[in-house]
Amino acid sequence: MLVLIADKFPASGREVLGRLGEVVYRPELSAEQLPAALAETKADILVVRSTVVSETALAASPPLSLVVRAGAGTNTIDTAAASRRGIFVANCPGKNAIAVAELTMGLILALDRRIVDATLELRHGTWNKSKYGKARGLKGQTLGLVGFGMIAREVAVRARAFGLKLLTCAHHPIAPELLEAHGVVQVADLGALLDASDIVSVHVPYSKANHHLIGADQIARMRPGATLIHTSRGGVVDDKALAEAVRSGRLRAGLDVFEGEPAGGQADFKNIAGDVGDIYATPHIGASTEQAESAISDEVVRIIESFVARGIVHHAVNLNERVARYSLVVRHLDRVGVLAGILMALREERVNVQGMSNTIFAGGEAACATITFEQAPSDECLQRLRDHEAILAVELRAART
Repeated sequence: MLVLIADKFPASGREVLGRLGEVVYRPELSAEQLPAALAETKADILVVRSTVVSETALAASPPLSLVVRAGAGTNTIDTAAASRRGIFVANCPGKNAIAVAELTMGLILALDRRIVDATLELRHGTWNKSKYGKARGLKGQTLGLVGFGMIAREVAVRARAFGLKLLTCAHHPIAPELLEAHGVVQVADLGALLDASDIVSVHVPYSKANHHLIGADQIARMRPGATLIHTSRGGVVDDKALAEAVRSGRLRAGLDVFEGEPAGGQADFKNIAGDVGDIYATPHIGASTEQAESAISDEVVRIIESFVARGIVHHAVNLNERVARYSLVVRHLDRVGVLAGILMALREERVNVQGMSNTIFAGGEAACATITFEQAPSDECLQRLRDHEAILAVELRAART
């Protein structure tokens, strides 16, 4: 097994992976250089952070079977192409949640107290207490969380300590006990959240459905004087519309992500924070703490260890979530050829297997196979299986609708 690591990754994690197989560490690779590196190394597993993984890259190494995103978002990986090639794509959800939540609160506090502007004036020798000695204060304000995943929940924990009232909206009902535990009220939709919030903080992944989720219409709906915090992914917010709203004096904003942001660690980047004073911004560093880096490294190692040892991929993001219509449960003696015979019988019926697991009982005498599919085999096929000398029981189950 060869693991190609195409982004920065802690030495401790590389050392553990090195015990599983060969590790090639190439953190300097760009998206354009990645296909050649994959072709050269013939990597079985690829680990990336922000590097774009294109269909060309995925096709460059025939043995490639797993791509691990050392972070949460997978929008930089062509998951559709990976699925067509039978390549697993996995991520590390929640491992950087605290780091992003801390930056979110930092941006909220910095904007309220105008910390950046005051610091810059002091660095230039200007004492301006009369200007910066005014702030609204956070206590009693309403913070609206767009999305309620792990990052938003960590923000809620910290926001409560500052006396903020908390709202959230999501595409699905959130468990009442989860809302109660975090002191959050779920509102009907995004519009209701924008209407009621003094501060709006965005915590949803980027997707085609979420492109410009906070667009010109949504920005116009926010309260005059409100603040927008964006630490999720570039493209969820319409940067141009936001810049216009801030420039007009209607809103303030704190951003960690941008549309069209550079993929590398250092680059020239003309952005909306450059000429808009009421936008505070950081260069996509939300997840960049030592604590988050260590947690993500440990999770990447766990994913790869499980895949190598047992073929199980934790947090796979490109699997078919469709529930099979039927499952066949076969208890059988643990002998060579029994499973092959079952699969051959299904093949003769032209039944396409969608999933399969086989569990061995203590002592190694018997096992239980569960096979799922869309089309039910005939009664004759099931009877042939029951008549097999090494098969103990056969049960066909239909999925509940």
